[in-house]
Amino acid sequence: MVVTPEYAGDLSAKDAWALLESNPKAQLVDVRTMAEWSFVGVPELASLGRELLCVEWNTFPAGTRNPDFVATTTEKLRDAGADADTPVLFLCRSGARSRAAATEMTKAGFSKAYNIAAGFEGDLDAARHRGARDGWKVAGLPWRQS
Repeated sequence: MVVTPEYAGDLSAKDAWALLESNPKAQLVDVRTMAEWSFVGVPELASLGRELLCVEWNTFPAGTRNPDFVATTTEKLRDAGADADTPVLFLCRSGARSRAAATEMTKAGFSKAYNIAAGFEGDLDAARHRGARDGWKVAGLPWRQS
């Protein structure tokens, strides 16, 4: 894990899963767009007895920043039983939007906001494709497509 002053730190996908497994209050928030959730897939948390929380960081299709992100995420986290000290893990495609989300939620008072560094699809490989080097899917963690 890499710690940063802006948020609790960066986790690999496997470390994120281990935290979700070991802490029944920990929450996973997917900040990608509705299109990504629908067409690329989402993490599956049923084996942990938990629901994935989905809140767009950027709205689809406009791509503009979601002005209600902090309020919506806070509400969903509270509804899931989270408080300011609950570990909250943020996930996007490759770790950039989720890093920004973790930073904003830290500012909003969530002291354990983490970024899943390689995201759902991972970093680009030599051929400039995702899904081969790292990330949630490459780590073999549970996921589903609609």
